[in-house]
Amino acid sequence: MVEIQEVSEDVEEFERIGSHSHISGLGLDEKGNAEGSGDGLVGQKRAREAAGHVVNLARKGKLAGRGVLLAGPPGTGKTAIAVGISEELGEDIPFVQLSGSEIFSADKDKTEVLKEKLRRALGVTIEETREVYEGKVETVELQQGQGGMNPMQQRPAEASLKLSTEDDSRSLRLGRRVAASIQKEGIREGDVVRIDSESGKLQKLGKAQDDWKEGKDVSADEPVPVPGGDVQKEREFTHTLTLHHMDLANANRGGGGLLSMFGMGKSGITEDIRNAVDKQVRDMIEKEKAELVPGVLFIDEVHMLDIEAVSFLNRAMEREFAPIIVLASNRGESKIRGTEIESPYGLPLDLLDRLLITNTEPYGEDEVRKILKIRSSEEEVELSEEALEKLTKIGAEASMRYAVQLMAPSRDIMELSDDEKIEKDHVEEARERFLDVESSSEKLRDYQDRMLS
Repeated sequence: MVEIQEVSEDVEEFERIGSHSHISGLGLDEKGNAEGSGDGLVGQKRAREAAGHVVNLARKGKLAGRGVLLAGPPGTGKTAIAVGISEELGEDIPFVQLSGSEIFSADKDKTEVLKEKLRRALGVTIEETREVYEGKVETVELQQGQGGMNPMQQRPAEASLKLSTEDDSRSLRLGRRVAASIQKEGIREGDVVRIDSESGKLQKLGKAQDDWKEGKDVSADEPVPVPGGDVQKEREFTHTLTLHHMDLANANRGGGGLLSMFGMGKSGITEDIRNAVDKQVRDMIEKEKAELVPGVLFIDEVHMLDIEAVSFLNRAMEREFAPIIVLASNRGESKIRGTEIESPYGLPLDLLDRLLITNTEPYGEDEVRKILKIRSSEEEVELSEEALEKLTKIGAEASMRYAVQLMAPSRDIMELSDDEKIEKDHVEEARERFLDVESSSEKLRDYQDRMLS
């Protein structure tokens, strides 16, 4: 068995099961019209078509100085659409997600957090030859371990993967980072993948043609041929570094220079370093050795940013090096944080004037059913027709998120009962034990006089 030794890297956020890993685009036809469902997205036709225009403007370089605001109730697909924008722009496009409240819980200054996220969302492409492992997944096995400092959180600790080509097969033992990517991307038997042997970066190329059947899966995976030759090979391809990785490399010059994006240590990044990196990037672009790739910075709960952070973001949109900034808010008229001024979405009017705004709407029953089918397939949960209808009704009456959340405890009840699929009774039992927001609030009102004010 071949073992890929992973080198150290700066800490990245961990996602247990990529809740949007099934999304591969916006589901638009050639004229930019949204289908009922496509590329893993369901419903929200108007918002998806608006997002398609955003992608076109970005490709033409006409989005400079502007941002995008997705406004709508919780659980209406704002994050999913932001992911779809990134996927439409290309597979190597950086996608960085930030919650508005995160900047106040970090050890760094809030504007420093925003600077780092902005630069994480800006890529520089460089052509190079890399050694990779590439082939069809024959077997995949994940071993779970303790999640960082939290003993209650499980995360992939390592993985075993067998890859095959038309002429070769290879077994790999993979470390934490690749194992997390395997879980996040939902890698299964029959998928064709590519793994960078040096960095451990995993790329899902599609479903092996001999395993793919149209209409069989709700996933948007495209059929691809099984590669030929050896599993381990050299390939020339475009490699994308983010400006943040280049900042780190320049802050740790002793560790290997500009392209040493792994094993960088924790030296501080100053404005002088950032300015030096910007100058290097300009020189590389002028000499046609590299190309700047604006990624997507998605800021959810943008109404949680205070006036100082919003002002910084406003200025950042005008910079020469700026990513595509997509904001999301579920607020109506509310106070701008740090002021007594009320404004739509809790944002200053001078920022709103810079934004292309589109709205998302609550899902209908048919849309909830389709989303539940997608999530059950992605999480490998088998639902009976009665259970699916029950969850669909719950999603329409309470919320789509609540219906999706109920699948996990329903599955646990199913396994304790030694059943093979989730039945309606399992869903009802889970709902009795885990209430939706409205039901929980109603019960609390019964005990209002006993609650602490």
